[in-house]
Amino acid sequence: MSDRGGIFAGDDPFRIAQDWLDAATEREPNDPNAIALATVDPEGLPNVRMVLLKEIEADAFVFYTNYGSVKAAEIEAAGKAAFVVHWKSLRRQIRVRGTVEREEGPQADAYYASRSLKSRLGAWASHQSQPLSSRTALMAEVARITPRLGTHPPRPPFWGGYRIRPVEIEFWADGAFRLHDRFRWRRAAPGQPWEVSRLNP
Repeated sequence: MSDRGGIFAGDDPFRIAQDWLDAATEREPNDPNAIALATVDPEGLPNVRMVLLKEIEADAFVFYTNYGSVKAAEIEAAGKAAFVVHWKSLRRQIRVRGTVEREEGPQADAYYASRSLKSRLGAWASHQSQPLSSRTALMAEVARITPRLGTHPPRPPFWGGYRIRPVEIEFWADGAFRLHDRFRWRRAAPGQPWEVSRLNP
């Protein structure tokens, strides 16, 4: 694509995404890695919520959650998900759609161990997405499990990562008079070659 230069240049969309995230990290006041993750329920009704993108790999995007959550149930049923990340300070966004697989090996263990102790204990205490009588009840559960788990709690078996392997990535940057720049990277399946197209704004 002859006019795909500047911030859109390159042959690796994951490298471009990482460069944009790095730029946002220097500008965004809070959570530059926050993404709006979309799933669908068994009736096809969409669901969306904010999660934190924890890693951009050579061919995937990784985030972590409770496997008992609604988002996890919907991911497991569909095997697919999408997300968008928008950086107001940069006037850019990235949209991703693809297939999803679990990450529950050493990489998940390492990320869990890197979290603060209170966050690790919180992962054990929270029955994510389930009804909760009060915040007091949640804090009581944290207090109850803390002596049992100690200062080095293992990663809960119900908590881990998901890896989104995209079949479509779209890079968008704000343009004057709403004449934005959009480039869509698309492939038939993970591991296949990419085709890049410029889209109308």
